[in-house]
Amino acid sequence: MAKLIFLGSASAVAFEGHGNSYLALKGNKSTLLIDCAADPILRLKKAGISPDEISDLIITHFHPDHVAGLPNFLMDMWLLGRQQEITIHGSGHSLTRVKKLMDLFDWDDWENMYPVEFHQIAMKELVAVLDTGEFLVKSSPVEHLIPTLGLRIEYPEEDIICAYSSDTSPIPQTVRLAENAEILIHEAAGPHFGHSTALQAGEIASQSGVRSLYLIHYGFHGGVSASSLLADAKKSFPGNVYLAEDFLEIELKKS
Repeated sequence: MAKLIFLGSASAVAFEGHGNSYLALKGNKSTLLIDCAADPILRLKKAGISPDEISDLIITHFHPDHVAGLPNFLMDMWLLGRQQEITIHGSGHSLTRVKKLMDLFDWDDWENMYPVEFHQIAMKELVAVLDTGEFLVKSSPVEHLIPTLGLRIEYPEEDIICAYSSDTSPIPQTVRLAENAEILIHEAAGPHFGHSTALQAGEIASQSGVRSLYLIHYGFHGGVSASSLLADAKKSFPGNVYLAEDFLEIELKKS
């Protein structure tokens, strides 16, 4: 059974029990990584995923809390003897910076380095990112401080669609991204430019007609708590509301 695993759930400032937000999508034949925050090898292993299973990495945007683990991830797989190719998908803005970052580590000099390919994603709505034969992933630009992509994951075997907002203000593009989806994973960092509150995440979930909403990219500060986030989202969304937690797994199957 395919599943989506939260490897982290916190906003930019991680806190106890909550690493920065990123996810793994594990199927029967393919496994994808969505963003690459701190300690990717350790977190993948804790989630029961071998790093060698990862065929593709999708970067939603180039902010430290979403890419800080990338150099270690690529290096550790090299040191562990990886041989198979990996493809990194992202906007031109993200990929240019990934290459510059890795060049600082002279990665061209890493002997017997496995192949790393880059796939630039156009900043247009519902662009096809990749088709593994198991998952079809599409993306749309969202509204953040830098070029950022939200994702739509289609799993035809179970007729399941899951959407991920990434970091964004509440915008119509996310509603369209999540149309007819079973699950929307939406950030709830708070009332800041380029971000959304839990109440606004609930409004997007209602407008898109999803069945379940998972709040991610949040923090507990300034009086914010798990119960207050859930309560705010439920004010604007009548469906099921959950708080993403580190290592929480969502089975991609019809309920």
